[in-house]
Amino acid sequence: MQIEILKSKIHRVKITEANLHYIGSITIDEDLMDAANIIENEKVQVLDIDNGERLETYVIRGTRGSGMICMNGPAARRINPEDTVIIISYAIMEFEAAKKYKPVIIFPKEDNTL
Repeated sequence: MQIEILKSKIHRVKITEANLHYIGSITIDEDLMDAANIIENEKVQVLDIDNGERLETYVIRGTRGSGMICMNGPAARRINPEDTVIIISYAIMEFEAAKKYKPVIIFPKEDNTL
């Protein structure tokens, strides 16, 4: 049996910009991606602490060290600059392996740096 479990979490980062006229996704500073073990094009869930929105999208690599967290496309209407979000990814694995797996959780500073 396989189950879906928490793989990675970026806990409490600020949205730095929103680009409505982009094709979609969330752009994340590459330093944060590496620290959280998230890769480009990975499916993530974005949870907005300020308004309760929850949405799924995929990751685009942002400029390393920039602190950038940008909502792109239609999601830019639901999650706004200055909102605080949690970004989560999940993995599917065998039940016994899942019992032993330790998710990668990072807690960036207020300026979205490590």
